[in-house]
Amino acid sequence: MIDEKTTVLKITDLHKSFGNLDVIKGVSMEVKKGEVIVILGPSGSGKTTFLRCLNFLESAQKGKIKIDDIEIDCAEKGVGRKKKVTELRKKTAMVFQNYNLFKNMTLLKNVMEGPITVQKRCREEVEIDSKKLLAKVGLGDKEDYYPSQLSGGQQQRGGIVRALMLNPSVILFDEPTSALDPELVGEVLNTMKNIADTGITMMVVTHEISFARNVATKVIFMADGNIVEQGPPSQVIDNPQNEKTKKFLNLISEK
Repeated sequence: MIDEKTTVLKITDLHKSFGNLDVIKGVSMEVKKGEVIVILGPSGSGKTTFLRCLNFLESAQKGKIKIDDIEIDCAEKGVGRKKKVTELRKKTAMVFQNYNLFKNMTLLKNVMEGPITVQKRCREEVEIDSKKLLAKVGLGDKEDYYPSQLSGGQQQRGGIVRALMLNPSVILFDEPTSALDPELVGEVLNTMKNIADTGITMMVVTHEISFARNVATKVIFMADGNIVEQGPPSQVIDNPQNEKTKKFLNLISEK
């Protein structure tokens, strides 16, 4: 059960622009421990940029981001900010569209790299934990394979295990099934559902409406750099109030 009092992530008045183009326009929200937040929206709505700002793969120009006890004012400069960014990044893990596995490493070594290099954990302990998690997602027999020997779905499940091994406060998923062939989407979504069932906090940018309806605790719809509608899936997906949300869902259902 979600502890309603525990806020894992808090975003306050976040702004991000590229030159004269305003991409994120004052977004604020809170994420509670164990929530699964699905972010929907058309291309160009700012959802991926928003996600990347949360672990400073992109730097917002204004606003505050707080994960657990680490808070950063995005307008802050200097050495102190850099140290806080490093600490905040340790509390997140990212699952990318295109897997981002190291091509010269086996799947097992890809999964072990972060905990050993970044977290300085014991290699023997990390290897045991990595093998257990790979087995849980059906990749126990693939640990010595290189990425080129794996299907897209297997690579993405490996990317999810890599994120889990960092034991983050929140896992950020950036359209994790968009690069997959249709027949491989289900295996990745099923893995994500199983992870959600364990109570891990997740933020997922996706167009997979069935996943949003069945797994999300909250759905956010973004358009033009703003959150225009948010609430439980039964409200946002099945009974949207905003015209932009209605139009987007109608387009998706027609595909």
